[in-house]
Amino acid sequence: MKNLTIRKILFCPLLCLTQLMITISFFIGCAEVPITQRGSLHLVPESELMTMSFKEYKQVLDKSKLSTDQNKVQTVRKVGNRIGKAAEAFLADLGRENQARNYQWEFNLIEDDKVVNAWVMPGGKAAVYTGILPYTQDENGLAVVLGHEVAHAIAEHGNERMSQALLANMGTMALSVALAQKPRQTQELFMTVYGMGANVGLILPYSRLHEKEADRIGLMLMARAGYDPRVAVPFWERMNQKEPTRSPEFLSTHPAPATRIANIESYISEAMPYYQKSLK
Repeated sequence: MKNLTIRKILFCPLLCLTQLMITISFFIGCAEVPITQRGSLHLVPESELMTMSFKEYKQVLDKSKLSTDQNKVQTVRKVGNRIGKAAEAFLADLGRENQARNYQWEFNLIEDDKVVNAWVMPGGKAAVYTGILPYTQDENGLAVVLGHEVAHAIAEHGNERMSQALLANMGTMALSVALAQKPRQTQELFMTVYGMGANVGLILPYSRLHEKEADRIGLMLMARAGYDPRVAVPFWERMNQKEPTRSPEFLSTHPAPATRIANIESYISEAMPYYQKSLK
């Protein structure tokens, strides 16, 4: 009887949490990821995320050293804007014109050779760090990176991860309430979710699914923008060869190298018609 009581004590909170998650996802936040059509949990209004995004982006830029190499800066912006326009066209083709209008694309290059990373916030605010440029090498390699990161944005992976993080750390507290009552903790969550901070255990396992989706969608975006999706394979091979013992930030939550490359190779045939069309 004592063991049965203990099991009930342990089981009941878990059951209640499961029921709460199901109820919340049913009534509040079910969204669909483009192409994969996977349902995802969205508890945070996009308007709130974008407001926070624009504020945090300004703070990141204010605290960072922006590159003064105009050739590199213009290359990042050229590729980024082409990917951004391709993303808007992609969403329009899916009947998501309202979502497409939400993005205010902005691409900046941050001078930090030790950071091998890039990210895109809600609303299209993006940063590339100079540390990733030796891996990208040219516009095509950069298109792989920015296609992948913009794919995260239009798939609204950040909302899903932010929803998970809020549930895990603050229960059912709304983002606006969390910002008012726990601003520092909420800011840290936001930075972690969007790849600007150290990733934490609870989010890591699920984010690998996001990475796989972003790889697939990202190939479609770069192909639509006129970049050959086949260059994604040598790009990832370079990334893996140059960091054999320690994964850079951009790889921290990504699938195993062999798995990623195999997946990308299987997606290329899906992306090639968009690339060939862009050449006409």
